Amino acid sequence: MATATFDAFTAACPSRKLLDTLSDKWVSLAIVALGLSGSLRYSELAARIEGVSQKMLTQSLRRMERDGLVTRTVTPSVPVRTDYELTELGRSLMPVMRHIKEWAEEHMAEVEQARAAYDAA
Repeated sequence: MATATFDAFTAACPSRKLLDTLSDKWVSLAIVALGLSGSLRYSELAARIEGVSQKMLTQSLRRMERDGLVTRTVTPSVPVRTDYELTELGRSLMPVMRHIKEWAEEHMAEVEQARAAYDAA
């Protein structure tokens, strides 16, 4: 079976939608949180990612599930338990996403200085 060739620089390339998903801050934080913790309940994930609304976390997880990045396991109980875990495909993103998160944390002071200099000019 031939492998399709994708080029995100091309307007019609479907990889652009995937890049849009991956560049979403809630998606990237969810990937790192799940990668570091393994399986998490929805409520645990929501608590780990401070500031995310229920709506945004739900939408992000649905997009990730549709793209094959996470699996959702529903356990019938009272209340119903929903767990999320990275798939093998999702785990393959973990080093990249973790590195971006760590880079942002490490270089935030420099970025703040650059922003202040730009705004002052």
